[in-house]
Amino acid sequence: MSNSSSISHFLLLPLADTRQLQLLHFCLFLGISLAALLGNGLIISAVACGHHLHTPMFFFLLNLALTDLGCICTTVPKAMHNSLWDTRTISYSGCAAQVFFFLFFISAEYFLLTVMCYDRYVSICKPLHYGTLLGSRACAHMPPGAE
Repeated sequence: MSNSSSISHFLLLPLADTRQLQLLHFCLFLGISLAALLGNGLIISAVACGHHLHTPMFFFLLNLALTDLGCICTTVPKAMHNSLWDTRTISYSGCAAQVFFFLFFISAEYFLLTVMCYDRYVSICKPLHYGTLLGSRACAHMPPGAE
């Protein structure tokens, strides 16, 4: 007789035990996520529609807004769902997917911030070489290459 068990769900600790506080958490998560979606959406639409904003700095800012949306959309919907429907479980595969995507988007943000720092360094310290060091092809290859 062997002793074996398999994990299919994780139990989550509730943020609050009373229903009113759970609904308050849902409303707070909803407000914060909508504000972040609106802010990042405005950045994305401004950079995409404004042809005078097609510079390396704004290209990196657009990518940073996209990765920020990825971070928000990875964890917040499940937290909102748990608060609204009073559930306290997450599947093993769902938890693994959340951790993978969250770490992917966080690491992408750090790499993008590093590339943005290099962009500012070149524009300040080597302004005459800026066009050759950070042309449109180099900017397009930097974010995917950093990840």
